[in-house]
Amino acid sequence: MITVYGVPGWGSAISEVMLTQAEIPYHFINVDGFDKPGPQQDTLRKLNPLCQVPTLQLDDGSVMTESAAVALMILDQRPDLAPAPGTAQRQQFWRLLVWLVANVYPTFTYADYPERWAADAPEQLVENCQKYRKSLYLWLDTQLQAAPYAFGQQLTLLDIYLCVMRTWGPRHAWFAENTPNITAIADAVCQLPQLQTVLRNNEIIR
Repeated sequence: MITVYGVPGWGSAISEVMLTQAEIPYHFINVDGFDKPGPQQDTLRKLNPLCQVPTLQLDDGSVMTESAAVALMILDQRPDLAPAPGTAQRQQFWRLLVWLVANVYPTFTYADYPERWAADAPEQLVENCQKYRKSLYLWLDTQLQAAPYAFGQQLTLLDIYLCVMRTWGPRHAWFAENTPNITAIADAVCQLPQLQTVLRNNEIIR
């Protein structure tokens, strides 16, 4: 069985929800506190030198990191969780999935730990990252015009990303006011019966 090392509500939540939707069994180990020196960090660093979540240990003992790589792994078993190969939607699916990871994720990396990157001006770094993140989400919302999901009736792993990431800054109220498409997609994912437990465990719904 896959072991997911993570923290409820953090980036590992995306992997948990994807695995749950794909009906791939996993065991979750909470490494809350991994970002500070201590036993949790020591445990995680043995598997992942970058000490990041999610970190997955697979059935064969190998390690998988990076949420987009986890998505690729899942799609090997559940290709129905992406648009069909050869379609324009498939191309946009890959584009937007990688775009989220490449552009939005770094704003959390820097804003969550500003003292690591700008010790002389941490407040300014946080402000700039948050402002830039909002501009990214505003652009993304213009690319998501289908309903109830990003590509119409078919649920894809991109929708799961949006559902989880909406719970992070700038939070629900901002998304509801500024990004109607992201909000509608995240709301639709939150209604799926098979995801209720994992969403509650990660404080995505209450």
